[in-house]
Amino acid sequence: MDLRITYTEKRARRAFTLIELMFTLGVAAIVVTGVLAFLAFSNRSFASLTNYLDLDQKTQLALDKMSREIRQAANVTSFNSTNLTFTANNGDTLSYSYDPNQQTLTRTQGSTNETYLTECNSLTFSVFTRSPSNSTFNPYTASSAGSVKLVELTWNCSRGILGVTANTESMQSAKIVMRKK
Repeated sequence: MDLRITYTEKRARRAFTLIELMFTLGVAAIVVTGVLAFLAFSNRSFASLTNYLDLDQKTQLALDKMSREIRQAANVTSFNSTNLTFTANNGDTLSYSYDPNQQTLTRTQGSTNETYLTECNSLTFSVFTRSPSNSTFNPYTASSAGSVKLVELTWNCSRGILGVTANTESMQSAKIVMRKK
């Protein structure tokens, strides 16, 4: 009995069979597909979270700046649903203007323009008088610029990821009382 194994027999014993190779490739494909799906989901979630934080921060900053300036304004000189113009506490003209085509809210004081909000789907300014109406807490709508004491801001902004609207931030009924009036 010869215990020596020939070179061809060793080589035949080392190779994978076709079934083993196909099974290994199938398992590897399933694992790789799962990892790629997880990466795609986590990347989209991360982008969405980052997008929302940016949107929330910008809307809050815009509201804080506008609240401070409107509270300190001397008086309202003109208003409509998309534009609001004041005499600022230093005597300059201060205005906020919403452009529905550009979807931006712009602050103008003197010759300085600053964009406060972008990708703003809607924005409405409402103005009210000092006294509440009909024994309720709801004030009367102001009929003239001289009678404005309260300004209400309502807006809706959104951001998209890869062309799809993913995040929306709404600021509903932010009412600001003019203190110097």
